[in-house]
Amino acid sequence: MSASTIKLHVSHTYRAPPAVVYDAWLNPEIARRFLFATDDGHVIRAEIDPHVGGRFLVVDRRPTGDAFHQGVFLELKRPRHMAFSFSVEDHDHNCDRVEIDIEPLGGGSRLTLTHEMCAEWAEHEEKTRQGWAHVVEGLARELEQQQQLKATG
Repeated sequence: MSASTIKLHVSHTYRAPPAVVYDAWLNPEIARRFLFATDDGHVIRAEIDPHVGGRFLVVDRRPTGDAFHQGVFLELKRPRHMAFSFSVEDHDHNCDRVEIDIEPLGGGSRLTLTHEMCAEWAEHEEKTRQGWAHVVEGLARELEQQQQLKATG
């Protein structure tokens, strides 16, 4: 890790296998329900081009205005690892890198997200960590709903 960056980590355990967790990140219809979605907003656009060099764009319409989240996939190794560059509209910089590692855990999996961000954004570290925690918890709710639909359908 460079002295000019900060690494933050967020982990979550799911009752779904790694491939299901991994695929949810790359499916726009699923991702729009958890990826950068806030409680008081509504995702109005979710574009994901899931290949190395492919881009993603997620726009969450919030009371304060539209929030743009974008990046480029740097590594995709299904079902265990992905890495992408990351920026938000007003703070487009090149040193943010997000890595997602998914390991099997019993009948489920454990996801660990690592966000390496520019040290100049240190004052936003805790808010960023909370944002990612909201994302991985939202994914848990989405996967639970999918499992319930399969069980009842």
